[in-house]
Amino acid sequence: MKTLLLCSLLITSTLSAISLSEVINKSLLNSPSLESINAKIKANQHASDVANQFSNPELSLTKNSIDSSEPMSQTVLTIKQKLPYYGKRDSKQNITLAEDAILKEQLYAAKAVMVQKIKTEAYAIWENRELYKITNEYITLTKQNIELYESYTSVEDNQHIGIMKAELSLADLEIQKSVLGAKIYASYAKLSYLAAFDVAHLKMDLKIGEKPNLDSFKMGLITNPELLIKEKELKKENAKIEMADINNYPDLNLIAGYSYRENFDNYFNFGLALALPMYGTEDAQEEVVRAAALSVLSQKEDTKIAISAELKIYYAQMLSSYQIYHIIQDDALPQIAHMFELSNSSISTGGDLFKYIDVLFDKLALEQKSINAVSNYNKANALISQLAGELK
Repeated sequence: MKTLLLCSLLITSTLSAISLSEVINKSLLNSPSLESINAKIKANQHASDVANQFSNPELSLTKNSIDSSEPMSQTVLTIKQKLPYYGKRDSKQNITLAEDAILKEQLYAAKAVMVQKIKTEAYAIWENRELYKITNEYITLTKQNIELYESYTSVEDNQHIGIMKAELSLADLEIQKSVLGAKIYASYAKLSYLAAFDVAHLKMDLKIGEKPNLDSFKMGLITNPELLIKEKELKKENAKIEMADINNYPDLNLIAGYSYRENFDNYFNFGLALALPMYGTEDAQEEVVRAAALSVLSQKEDTKIAISAELKIYYAQMLSSYQIYHIIQDDALPQIAHMFELSNSSISTGGDLFKYIDVLFDKLALEQKSINAVSNYNKANALISQLAGELK
């Protein structure tokens, strides 16, 4: 009955498990933070439509207080329509289109950051699960060897200190296990928040990859989202400069009116009006926009330097993790495995339990570092992928 229950629980857990790629795909579709940027894009599209429209005509009705028997007594209905200078409406729309391009790049950048955060949290779950698993194995192993040691030694052997040392080490492992359990629970909560849906069980097998290559990573910086945003911002500033230049030419206002006189002939009147750029306001505004464009250009260059530095940092972390993993797997673990076998076999003959516990914890520490190296390697790789704007 217990076996049947255990099997059913395992099947249920497997069916409810979700892969990392599924988490990423669902989060890209459902994230509220991404939806807020999508809403801004839609709002800007409406603003683009408005920018290409003529301004509303002005309609006015006036009546003077002169006696109707006088020729100057009249009621006047006037309509005025502004006609923008040639190309001004297109320039306004170009600014909103440039803003649309910025928002879309910001959306893509937000997606890349979200994918990186999801990966990092998922890798933390894998790391803590593996540490939890191996800690549990060492708890079982330590208990077995304490029982074995007690069965082969007597009270007269004066080995109580060795047993107490082993039991203290066992308590330390139990504490580590409890802490890891809490970390796993917290990571699932964070992952569920990032993914915008409840993630109860993540299906993932993490491994160390190839030795990182800095030159190949540098090629990916061409598609860096932050750099692309700065390029789009610079295009917007250039569109503003074009608009500021056109603003030096005044808009034309067409005026038409109809005058009604009670005792005299009615008549139409027509006119033109325009603003006179006499005080240099437009020139000053153009200089403001040009200065803003230079600022964005400087920010773009600073972004290039920043992402290059970030890449080197993440590359160093990735390379270090790769080297640590192979030092442990290729050199340290094979050596300590032999020591562990010798120490373990000596327990059955009443050997020193102190030495066994020391070797046991040395082996555990190496395996923990190996797991950390795999996790850190992939976390650094996720950060590099985010710099390249990858969404997988």
